[in-house]
Amino acid sequence: MVSRAEFVAEVRTWLGTPYHHQGRLKGVGVDCGGLLVCAGKALGLTDFDMQGYGRYPDGSLLPLCEAHMQRITLADVAPGAVILFQWQSRPSHLGIVTAVDGDEWLMTHAYIQSRKVVEHRLDDAWRGAIAGFFEFHELER
Repeated sequence: MVSRAEFVAEVRTWLGTPYHHQGRLKGVGVDCGGLLVCAGKALGLTDFDMQGYGRYPDGSLLPLCEAHMQRITLADVAPGAVILFQWQSRPSHLGIVTAVDGDEWLMTHAYIQSRKVVEHRLDDAWRGAIAGFFEFHELER
C-alpha cells in the first residue's frame, strides 16, 4: 500500500512541468492523463497508460477511470483522490486532490490554459464541472 502523503508528494514533484498533449516526461511535458499515470507508476500504484486520445473530449476518460481505479463518493474524497471533470457534457480532464480542509480543497493538474502543471484551490467553477471521483486501489484508505 502507498500512503496518500507519498502519492501527493510525488504528484507535486511534477509542478511546473510544461503542458504537452500525451507527454510523459517530468520537467519536459505532460498532460492531465500523463500526470496521473506517471505519478501512479512511480509508486507502483498502476502499470496502465492512457494513449491514443485526442485533444478534445472523446468519451474515453470515464471508461479508463472505471477500468483502472475505484469510484468513490464525495464523502470519501481525501488527498490522492482523482477528480474527473467534464465540459460540454463529456468527461475531458483529470485533477488530483492534494489537500482537503473542510470544504477547501487543493488540486494539482496539467492545465493547458496555464501551460504547465499547477496546484490551486478548487473553486466553484471547477466544482461545477465535476463528473466523478476515483482513486487507485492500492492507495491506503
